[in-house]
Amino acid sequence: MTQSMTALGLIETIGVPALIAAADAAAKTADVRVMTFEKADAGLITVYIVGDVASVRAAVEAGGEEARRVGKLVGTHVIPRPDLSVSAMLESIWRKNAPAEPKPSAESAADETAADEAAELSGTEGGESAEALAKLSLQQLRELARTTPGFPLNASGINTAAKAELIRLLTEKKD
Repeated sequence: MTQSMTALGLIETIGVPALIAAADAAAKTADVRVMTFEKADAGLITVYIVGDVASVRAAVEAGGEEARRVGKLVGTHVIPRPDLSVSAMLESIWRKNAPAEPKPSAESAADETAADEAAELSGTEGGESAEALAKLSLQQLRELARTTPGFPLNASGINTAAKAELIRLLTEKKD
């Protein structure tokens, strides 16, 4: 898999509101990644969560409780260290459900260039400048923060941090 998946968590609900509440609670509870969801008949929807075993257990428990509070929880399950064949099957599901890549425009090409420049700066002595970081979108800053070794925020903190906070932390990182 592209990620190191040491555990797979599943939360199955009836209806979208319960699913969204479950995924949100799971993502905010622990350092996990909500990969995708899959719809079945009769309103059944399953969300897939990956991460280390303890984090996935905590996230699935919190997500299940929130789904129960908001709507209808069908069930939850955690699979520690899934077999490689299971990982391969899920990888194909996730690729199938991934949104189509938009065609690059002149503006997105400029954004990618700015992101590449900031990434290059982060790998060199002296770190990145606040001016270079300010040119990046919030999503690009979050991606840079996720790939910066020793970044002071966990995944949940990065996902909720404001642009100014990420710029401040990334510029402090160079010191």
